Amino acid sequence: MSVTTVERLREFRGNDLQDLCEAAEEGIKAGGGFGWLKPPPRNVMESYWRGIMLIPDRQLFVGRLDGTIAGTAQLVRPARNNEAQAHAAQISTHFVAPWARGHGLARAIVVAAETAARTAGVQLVNLDVRETQAAAIQLYQSLGYHHWGTHPRYARVGDDWVVGQFFWKELEPVEPGQS
Repeated sequence: MSVTTVERLREFRGNDLQDLCEAAEEGIKAGGGFGWLKPPPRNVMESYWRGIMLIPDRQLFVGRLDGTIAGTAQLVRPARNNEAQAHAAQISTHFVAPWARGHGLARAIVVAAETAARTAGVQLVNLDVRETQAAAIQLYQSLGYHHWGTHPRYARVGDDWVVGQFFWKELEPVEPGQS
């Protein structure tokens, strides 16, 4: 039986960076590339993930299958000068590598990001996804996300436009004494 875990990644240990790059490359090849259409050179991918770890308003959550990083999501807070949206956060770069799907990691990663958001006092989470990612849309809806808009030219893949779907979810506040 496979073991799955989810954690906020605060530093790279052991093979973490290599595992993260490999999982991302597989996710990109499967069409869930969080912007990339094909995997960039490895040094670019490594720089991307190292850079994410340096941004104070981003938290990187990783899902592991048998100890190997297999998926991620980032919880992104608005810039500190954006007081009007300080109540909200964005979930981005959510993916699970194809070889690790079917173990509940996608759901567990989103739930971990929501829990961290709730603990930080976030009241609302937003996310967006390509319409072609039907499994992700189904997951978000099952977690209580509300579809609020469609962008007909959200992404461009080759010569084709890909429709984007936008979602939001209100988070219940953390009760005193809970974490």
